[in-house]
Amino acid sequence: MSLRVVFMGTPDFAVPTLVEIVGQGHEVVAVYSQPPRPAGRGLQPTPSPVHRQAEALGIPVLTPTSLKSADEQERFRAHDADVAVVVAYGLILPVPILEAPREGCVNLHASLLPRWRGAAPIHRAIMAGDRETGVAVMRMEAGLDTGPVAMTERVAIRPDETTGDLHDRLARLGADLMVRALAALSRGALGAVPQAAEGVTYAAKIDKAEARIDWSLPAATVHDRIRGLSPFPGAWCEATIGGKPERVKVLRSTLAPEVAAPDAATGAPGTLLDDRLTVACGSGAVRLIELQRAGGKALRAEDFLRGAALAPGARLG
Repeated sequence: MSLRVVFMGTPDFAVPTLVEIVGQGHEVVAVYSQPPRPAGRGLQPTPSPVHRQAEALGIPVLTPTSLKSADEQERFRAHDADVAVVVAYGLILPVPILEAPREGCVNLHASLLPRWRGAAPIHRAIMAGDRETGVAVMRMEAGLDTGPVAMTERVAIRPDETTGDLHDRLARLGADLMVRALAALSRGALGAVPQAAEGVTYAAKIDKAEARIDWSLPAATVHDRIRGLSPFPGAWCEATIGGKPERVKVLRSTLAPEVAAPDAATGAPGTLLDDRLTVACGSGAVRLIELQRAGGKALRAEDFLRGAALAPGARLG
């Protein structure tokens, strides 16, 4: 049985779920998304990825800055929805909104709740060195990602996988999970289990101040931070190129299995140990795989080195 759905989402992560819901024959009567933001060189107001997709599908789009007013809440109730599907929307839903659809609101979250509640669950899982994560569909309540969980799907995090890589995998997996949840809901068979009180962690929004690489940390920690911050905001370090210090983003790395450092001095944290961009850390070393100079494009290490002569023994800051 098809459902009458209000969809609420904003970034790329939410687009596959919207497309899949429509493809499964549900009636999406309205899409809510964050208002257009300035973007590009001209800083022109630019609709969100979900906004653009909804327009392509011919679905009305609403972009309120808040859902707290009585007028907005009445407009929401007027959609007469069976359910609201929420995927990375970006606004807090007041209780009158949560209670308006006949079946309430269900949320797709990119973690295995209660681990990594909050804004940046994919980044935080990789930065913490987690071996697995997943997606969860939960019934929403007033707390931050505290609602009972209806369905989950688990995936292993690959050793060199970046946030961008995992984001794309989880977006597709989450779309499939949500349409299965809606199918169960339409049959009256979508149960939910309260989240465990143990194991709660919060995925705080990424602060750009976290992005500078600290080479004194163990190699595994450095590697997890590099891939966890890729592609945005991008972990970075300083390198002296052409006699001048320059900020360089590191977008991909891998753990170096073994490094023959000549001695303790040349193997100090941040030291290049070979001509393949292997860098000494507090313990162990990482090999840099993909880098980006300011204003340039992302390059594989060998291409990067053609334009930036960095020799063994050089120090990265």
